[in-house]
Amino acid sequence: MLSQIAALAGSYLLGAVPTSYLAGRLFRGIDLREHGSKNLGATNVYRIMGWRYAIPVGVFDVAKGAVPVLLLGPAASATPWFPLVCGVMAVIGHVFSVFVGFKGGKGVATSAGVVLGLAPMAVGICLLVWAVIVWLSGYVSLGSVIATGIFPALVWVLYPARRESIGIYVLLAAVIIWMHRSNIRRLMAGTENRFGRHAGERSAP
Repeated sequence: MLSQIAALAGSYLLGAVPTSYLAGRLFRGIDLREHGSKNLGATNVYRIMGWRYAIPVGVFDVAKGAVPVLLLGPAASATPWFPLVCGVMAVIGHVFSVFVGFKGGKGVATSAGVVLGLAPMAVGICLLVWAVIVWLSGYVSLGSVIATGIFPALVWVLYPARRESIGIYVLLAAVIIWMHRSNIRRLMAGTENRFGRHAGERSAP
């Protein structure tokens, strides 16, 4: 029991490492919560600081989700669903980070790390869907919401052995979509920022 509690606590604390915040502070002396979308995620790092910083931030955020399900969870318990619970704790840590006043990112990259370790085929399909939607629409948030929404169904179809844990996958998807509620409102109002430029900005003729 103590090892399981330690694994859950470790998963939360790893997820809570505010990668984007640290990148902004260490390399630009800024608080990303005051710039761009004001979100502590790799997309906002890209908008404000560029790819040079966004890529390593995104990779680290993915690792924050993968490590708990691949290492911490299995080491603490043989129960099949426990690694997923550790992954959920990492996502909660990222979204509600104790290190930045419980206001972190939206959990997409960390969730991708969680599910990449557990359901890689479903992640691959979701990544393809995300890329197509972002390419066609220019909206990262729209791609993230749709890809997240279809993920539990893909797990159900592709991984029958994981169906007993489908409720946790649905909960994880619901949390991520809920974290995008402001983006959804802006999408409906036509004021959401497109990838690489602001809403309402038109291409040159």
